Amino acid sequence: MNLPNSITLTRIASVPLLIWALSPSFPVHGPHGEQEIFASVLFILAAITDGLDGYLARKRGQITTLGILLDPLADKLMVSAAYIVLVAYNPRIVPPWIAVLVIGREFLVSGLRSIASSEGFTIEASELGKLKTVIQIVSVVAAILNHRWDYWDFWGFPVGVHLIAVTAIYWMTIVSIISAVDYFVGFWKKIDKVSTGKRRRRSSILSRKKREVTPTVLADKRSS
Repeated sequence: MNLPNSITLTRIASVPLLIWALSPSFPVHGPHGEQEIFASVLFILAAITDGLDGYLARKRGQITTLGILLDPLADKLMVSAAYIVLVAYNPRIVPPWIAVLVIGREFLVSGLRSIASSEGFTIEASELGKLKTVIQIVSVVAAILNHRWDYWDFWGFPVGVHLIAVTAIYWMTIVSIISAVDYFVGFWKKIDKVSTGKRRRRSSILSRKKREVTPTVLADKRSS
């Protein structure tokens, strides 16, 4: 078990911890938002590991099959758990339909990547996908904090937590839909190119076989 894979496993381990932190059974419900701050910091740290494990794997030359399997799994678990819990924790910011849409998008992209892998090509992460990830982090953290605060006094400057949460959630939803369409279009172009290449190879093989068979048939007719 190398270091990047260990970091990925910590992200998976943070999922049940995040669910517990946002549940009524969490032992600390202080007047200063201890529960919300703990859950927000936990999610931010888990999100940081998302980029850290990939960076270390590339830098140390430790890209493994296990890491390729665990990394997207950890991402999907973390995002899905966060939005499912937020539907109950802060429903005025995260209604059920948004959670369903976001989670459905994640599984759609995973499915496309699995099909692409079986066909021998990859779908790289797009810039829209990376933007979506950043907005997701902001939206989840803002939705958690908005459970306690509508405004946050940041060194004497009022920060509209509610406004940030609502804006980030709906902006994230829009970007998620656009990026899903972008992934699908990219997938369709590549799968069409692969299918066209396979048809051409089959046609080439058949034409070679015909050319090979024809002289043999002619030779047999002449000898008879």
